[in-house]
Amino acid sequence: MGVLMDLVAGDAREILLAIGVDDWSGLQDRRRFSAHVSLGGGMDPGWLDLFAQAVRDATGSAEPGPFSESASTLETRMAGLSERSVERVDRHWVGAIAILPDSLIDRVAARWIDLIDCEECDVDPDEKPMLRQLAGELVSFCKRADGAEDVLFVWSL
Repeated sequence: MGVLMDLVAGDAREILLAIGVDDWSGLQDRRRFSAHVSLGGGMDPGWLDLFAQAVRDATGSAEPGPFSESASTLETRMAGLSERSVERVDRHWVGAIAILPDSLIDRVAARWIDLIDCEECDVDPDEKPMLRQLAGELVSFCKRADGAEDVLFVWSL
């Protein structure tokens, strides 16, 4: 299994509390959190950089920048208490994806798959529908998360 990754939008303290007590299903509660998307265990974190590149390519824009440059380590008391690392995601990265028109999601997904295939690994044809769906989920997440108090990237090896 690869890296486990989640993006969660809402109040950072509430997110950290849910993670601290392993309340992963609670992250789906829209009354507590603006948005949540689980990126699963088969994805490489670098694929989020490729997703951002696919958005730039599809829109002809300079935004969003690489995901890896938009996430910064969140210093928390959870250090050592959890196997998960927590990073705060820059609002501009989320906002740049949130404005993506739904009509471009298929183009972004296709470009993302091409980039993963060329730069990271061969994408099995059976994985392409999952990646297309995940591209839509990432855009949907950003639309719901845009304007949220915090967006956190939570991951573990």
